[in-house]
Amino acid sequence: MKQRLVFSLVMSLILSFLMTLWVTWINLGFIPDFVSQWLRAFGMAWPAAAVISFFTAPLVQVMCRKICVLLEGPDKTIAT
Repeated sequence: MKQRLVFSLVMSLILSFLMTLWVTWINLGFIPDFVSQWLRAFGMAWPAAAVISFFTAPLVQVMCRKICVLLEGPDKTIAT
């Protein structure tokens, strides 16, 4: 459970940090208060991303295992 929580926090931090940077730049360009607008977006996105990541990670792992089995064939063993 601890690893799942830490993974969700770190993964959501990285993704929301980069995605809000990208989307803020696409929408606003490099305006004078770009950094403050970006950090505002990041501050709102990260908590949501962390919660979503925490609750969807188990389902995503199961889906990925199934996809890998389909790609590799049922006789291959996938490490957990």
